[in-house]
Amino acid sequence: MNIEQLHEYCLSKKGAVEDYPFGEETLCFKVAGKIFAITSFSIPLSVNLKCDPELAMDLRERFEDVQPGFHMNKKHWNTVITDGGIPDREIKKMIDHSYELIVTGLNKKQRDLLEKSD
Repeated sequence: MNIEQLHEYCLSKKGAVEDYPFGEETLCFKVAGKIFAITSFSIPLSVNLKCDPELAMDLRERFEDVQPGFHMNKKHWNTVITDGGIPDREIKKMIDHSYELIVTGLNKKQRDLLEKSD
């Protein structure tokens, strides 16, 4: 998965926006103001994704290109090399999971606003 595909897929999520809160080299994808994916423009391309701790350990065991989250809480975040050996469908599942964890953690008002957004 290249940066254009990553960008397009993350922004396809309901209510997703891009932001650069850490400077122009670090691209964040947010929903309701909360980050679900962080990437940079460096090679190899990688993305930090939120993950359930048990699933995070499983993914790290299954894929060499999934590591504990770089500069993140290593229990709850993975760094995924997207232009390595992981199939795009698996990366999309990881993005979906990260997004859903964030949405599930929103309060009722935030979820209602998200549901009403286009």
